[in-house]
Amino acid sequence: MELKDILAISGQPGLFRYIAQSRNGVIVESLLDGKRSNASASSRVSALTEISMFTEGEDIPLAEVFTKMYAYTGGKAAISHKESNDRLKEFFGAVITDYDRERVHVSDIKKAVSWFNLLVEAGFTEFKLPDEEVAEE
Repeated sequence: MELKDILAISGQPGLFRYIAQSRNGVIVESLLDGKRSNASASSRVSALTEISMFTEGEDIPLAEVFTKMYAYTGGKAAISHKESNDRLKEFFGAVITDYDRERVHVSDIKKAVSWFNLLVEAGFTEFKLPDEEVAEE
């Protein structure tokens, strides 16, 4: 399973693994419970490799955020996304020191931490973008 195959679907909790294209959208499998479902063509589906975070300089891809979280936590799950707002900001600031504190909301941090923990629980150890995989071959 690669990061490019992991999807976020607007309005649905958790993350999903891409399984196949269907006539009415895409077939996905939940990382939370393993159930398969169809994400309709009208759903807002985003691959995690297409998402980035605001920083004071260049925006950084979510894959890089996850890589930094993984290094910071030593390969373990991060703090819970249900921690206090101040604690989440403190954690995220330690991981991404130059994140844009005005444009990155606590809800964004909660989502990133929640997704990171889901991926670690699913066995992810590397968070590479497709370009990086081609460059290493």
